[in-house]
Amino acid sequence: MREALSLIWTALVGLFRSRVSLAAEILILRHQINILRRHLPKRQTFSAMDRLIFAGLYRLVPTVVKALAIVKPETVIKWHRAGFRSYWRWKSRRHVGRPIVPPEIRKVIREMSIANPLWGAPRIHGELLKLGIDVGQTSVAKYMVTRRGSPSQGWKTFLHNHADCIAAMDLFVVPTISFRLLYGLLIVGHGRRQILWLGEFPAI
Repeated sequence: MREALSLIWTALVGLFRSRVSLAAEILILRHQINILRRHLPKRQTFSAMDRLIFAGLYRLVPTVVKALAIVKPETVIKWHRAGFRSYWRWKSRRHVGRPIVPPEIRKVIREMSIANPLWGAPRIHGELLKLGIDVGQTSVAKYMVTRRGSPSQGWKTFLHNHADCIAAMDLFVVPTISFRLLYGLLIVGHGRRQILWLGEFPAI
């Protein structure tokens, strides 16, 4: 990274230098490269930043391949093509996973779960489908308000809410003085504890 910043700084400074000075510096650098190339091994190793600098300069000014001395022009072109393929592979990658639920739909799910504490995820999911909101049942359960207790009502709550609609009945046997059996049926309403019906039937 430091070498890349140094190259950028050198390029900015070179904008204000004379052509004769730049040409002389280029000749000196090329001569030093020729000297180093005679003493270095044939195969050189390049880091990822080195390849990025070579490929980037080739992308900006393709004619720089003429100034290459320690690497072949075909190698720099190969690096540039590899970087181009990697970029478009990253650009065209598939986004996996569930789609994100919009905030307004999350708010609707939360409000419905608060207003209807006895509704579970299947019921809210069905109501949302009726409204034209296509969202999965798993997502509905995820954004519902978390309750401490059980979402379903207990027997005590059920009897309290529906006492006026519930009736209890009992079938009993009454022996008579003549040793006959009578079957009695008693129906009591839970709302006011009133006897709704009382009857007897002789045994067959």
